[in-house]
Amino acid sequence: MPYLDRDPVRLYYEDSGGRGMPILLSHGFGASTGMWQGQVAAFGDRYRLVRWDMRGHGQTLCPEEPANFSQAHTIDDMQALLDHLEVEKAVIAGHSLGGYMSLAFHVRHPERVAALVLQGCGPGYRSDTARATWNERAEARARTLEEGGLAALGGASEVGVSVQPSAGALAEAARGILSQVDALVIDSLPTIAVPVLIVIGENDTNFLDGSNYMAKRIPGAVNVVVPDAGHGVNVDQPAAVNAALETFLATV
Repeated sequence: MPYLDRDPVRLYYEDSGGRGMPILLSHGFGASTGMWQGQVAAFGDRYRLVRWDMRGHGQTLCPEEPANFSQAHTIDDMQALLDHLEVEKAVIAGHSLGGYMSLAFHVRHPERVAALVLQGCGPGYRSDTARATWNERAEARARTLEEGGLAALGGASEVGVSVQPSAGALAEAARGILSQVDALVIDSLPTIAVPVLIVIGENDTNFLDGSNYMAKRIPGAVNVVVPDAGHGVNVDQPAAVNAALETFLATV
């Protein structure tokens, strides 16, 4: 299995090997590389799809210590993976937490981003109060996992097609990666100058407002609302999502 060693972490990733444009796929909280199988099947031979597991998720190996989990670590992991694969610039795509981290990666490394695909996510919060409320929910999620184990994970369809190492690892990811730290991402939206595709399921009520907010503030963003789909929109309706991707990628 392919791993990138970043002491003390071993990042798991899969590279489709397609000859076309590289696309880095980041999953959501509680999901893993398995959530992108429908996209690899459709595009893996034409594009170079690189899917990976964040710290605390999937087959990535990471000691369960708080110091190993943060949004800054996640951005550095994404950069290290692109460097390891000798990819100078890629389409940066992500679902939910992975979508937010894709935006955060663009803030830090805009020169490495050819385009953005943001699925089922929001841009974070400008208000300290709103961030504190979100972080309380993230802490509650962590405690639920610690007390109830993986059986307490729940989640939408993308979680059901994913694997996880342990509830403890996910709890650390909730505290260290899922938690909001600043307003850099939401403040960056009007400055984004690369093509952007926003995809969301019509029943994804938790993120519809955030998705619409991004669509209004990112110049030229394409916003696709997929009927009869929830949060795991690419798992619920892979054909519809793949059609949107097909059209968008042809313009990049």
